[in-house]
Amino acid sequence: MSEGASFSLQQQEDGTTVLALAGPYLVSTIGAIDKDIREIEVGFTLVDLTEVTEIDTVGAWLACTVARDNGADVTGASERGQRLMDAVGASENDSVMVPESLGLFTHVSALTGQRMADFSRGLRKMVGFLGQLILAFGSLLRHPGRFRTKALVRQLQLVGIDSLAIIGLMSFLIGIVIAQQGAVQLAQFGAETLTVNLVGRITLRELGVLMTAIMVAGRSGSAFAAQIGTMKLTEEVDAMRTIGISPMEALVVPRILAAVLMMPLLGFYAACMAIIGGAVISDVTLGIPFWNFIERIQDVVPVYDLYVGLIKAPVFGLIVALMGCYHGMQVAGNSEEVGARTTQAVVQAIFMVIVLDAFFAVFFTEIGWA
Repeated sequence: MSEGASFSLQQQEDGTTVLALAGPYLVSTIGAIDKDIREIEVGFTLVDLTEVTEIDTVGAWLACTVARDNGADVTGASERGQRLMDAVGASENDSVMVPESLGLFTHVSALTGQRMADFSRGLRKMVGFLGQLILAFGSLLRHPGRFRTKALVRQLQLVGIDSLAIIGLMSFLIGIVIAQQGAVQLAQFGAETLTVNLVGRITLRELGVLMTAIMVAGRSGSAFAAQIGTMKLTEEVDAMRTIGISPMEALVVPRILAAVLMMPLLGFYAACMAIIGGAVISDVTLGIPFWNFIERIQDVVPVYDLYVGLIKAPVFGLIVALMGCYHGMQVAGNSEEVGARTTQAVVQAIFMVIVLDAFFAVFFTEIGWA
């Protein structure tokens, strides 16, 4: 029982049991008795609303539901109560609601359309973000005193120096794998010595910078998205705008520049570590002395292979940093969005890097750098 709305079971002279409702049966008053009134175990044949002082749609629905579940009639309702009871009773439907089942073709078409619409909106936002970035660079060129040198140096350390160990180890192992597996295949043709050509060209031209870009995307791109996204959630970005600091200049530009500047160095470093790995395994398993392997690299690898890697590296760095910063600035709502945007930043950065690498491969082949 509850103060306000209440109920009681009354025994009539003819032996029938009546559920008598009393007080205001409104959405604000029946919450406390809703469970109790539904758990009545004594059977009754009549629901009496004579003592109900006020009733709304929720109260009428409760009375109708209790009466229907027990097979009872309703009596004593006021004129307003009776209208609500009739309206609620007319809306009752015991049929099972089954969602419409779309055919496979319709479902796939609708899903594809939704994905394309999302892609279109995301592309427009990305173009807008790129425009803001260009404006921020232009503003810094006009007012170089606003450029945050310390922030750039910090990001150079995080993107470049702090990643030397993991990138070096990864590249060293990749060089070992390429040399070992390549030697096994070349041995079938008696051309084990061409392992030097294989390791040198594939690492300087492709794998060195490509694997570095993937590693930077997973390491630094995700950090960019998470850091900026968290600042968005805690309203630090809004606070920066309030005090007249451009978030693009303070947060995005240093990260973009750090990735663009460090990627060529990291890519070259990765290629060198891969070559060292190939030289080590060749010395151990193929009988090619370590220093002979290194000297042979200079003879068999054309210099334009180095140029190809160095040209691609800053573009890959720009893509990785752009994706990380863009998705970080798009975070809104809750902390779950930070994780979702961080995942999108890494996936899209790696995808775009691989796509651009394919375009670069075709382009350099067409100009004769194959």
